Amino acid sequence: MSQFDSKKDYYAVLGVDKDASQVDIDRSYKRMASKHHPDRGGSEERMKLLNEAYGVLKDAGVRRSYDAVRRPAAARAAAGGYVRVTTPTARDVGVFGHVLSAGLCLAAGLFLLLLLRFQWIWFLWPLAILAVFVAGFGVLLARSAMVKVNDSLPVTNPFKRHTKIQEVAFWMVIITGCYGLYLLLTWDMTR
Repeated sequence: MSQFDSKKDYYAVLGVDKDASQVDIDRSYKRMASKHHPDRGGSEERMKLLNEAYGVLKDAGVRRSYDAVRRPAAARAAAGGYVRVTTPTARDVGVFGHVLSAGLCLAAGLFLLLLLRFQWIWFLWPLAILAVFVAGFGVLLARSAMVKVNDSLPVTNPFKRHTKIQEVAFWMVIITGCYGLYLLLTWDMTR
């Protein structure tokens, strides 16, 4: 195929990157052609577009010509501000990751607070402020873990419907824990 439409993105039609190898292009074409073939219930127009894209990209000379014509158009599109990002997004850490990070932050913050209190190292009060912030961040991570656990439950689970009760129970545990920590930190050990 010697003619091509430079306004069409044949790479996107076949679902491959601009630097895809010939094997990747062939594989993608075969997969999409079997999926969109009119005999299998696909659209005839979509199949024509797939054939046109494959005809351009399978021939190395025509592909070079197509890329040479497309490059200035891609540069203009980039100057317009929108650039298609092809890097994958960050992987979700999952429920275990949320719970582990919350537990580590809470443990580190509480350990520092208790270490400062019971070793009488009060001249390191900036470390106590840091410990409070780390523990506070751990509380926020614990809430995030609670939400993540709730999202991972199946729709039929009765706990999934009661998010307000979960929020109230969570903050009651946090407030009670903060009060207990306050009592522990203000406890006079000389008595």
